[in-house]
Amino acid sequence: MGQAFDITLVLDFFPKLISYLPITILILVVSVLLGIVIGFIVALPRIYHIPVVRQIAAVYVSFMRGTPILIQLFLIFYGLPAILEWIHIDLSRVDPLVFVIITYALSSGASFSEIIRGGVANVEKGQVEAAYTIGMNEKQTFIRIVLPQALVTSFPNFANSVIGFLKDTSLAFTIGVMDMLGRGDTLISATAHALEVYITLSIIYYLIAILLEKLFALSESKLQRHQQQLVSNQ
Repeated sequence: MGQAFDITLVLDFFPKLISYLPITILILVVSVLLGIVIGFIVALPRIYHIPVVRQIAAVYVSFMRGTPILIQLFLIFYGLPAILEWIHIDLSRVDPLVFVIITYALSSGASFSEIIRGGVANVEKGQVEAAYTIGMNEKQTFIRIVLPQALVTSFPNFANSVIGFLKDTSLAFTIGVMDMLGRGDTLISATAHALEVYITLSIIYYLIAILLEKLFALSESKLQRHQQQLVSNQ
């Protein structure tokens, strides 16, 4: 049975929990950056219909988007060391944080690949054909014409995905990573004030989400202005 609710503990718990915010931000930033790279690598074979690789990429995306991230986390944490043990690679001393980042990078990469693919598909084919007629090759057309427009159109979906991954990082504590939720769990064990801890955590996550929304809105506005300038200069 928990202790009687004490609202003043929210202020007391706030600095104790937010001191672990850098771990949460580290997980989010590194996994998103890796996920963007993975997303491009996975999206390109599907955009350009590369045989075999396209099918492998489709299965990967389908699996990562069709399974809960908690299960993916356990599969990486327990499965990767077991697989690599066959070739005599010992991962028993690897920090669990590494497995968390790998999992979130693979998961975000699948989502980002679909966002990239959708953004590229939204670019008018007439612009691509026009680029070819003025002598651009396929690579130049993609970098100068397709990619800038795809980034602008897909940016809102990208922003929403990042905010979603922020909330998913709370699962890192399930394999022993001491992030904010992990610290919250220890506070609950020590004080038996679970409700106050979860209220504090919800406030922190909400404030971070609001901050990210503001930053993404500002970035989107700048991207749109830059794209309009490029169009007017052409």
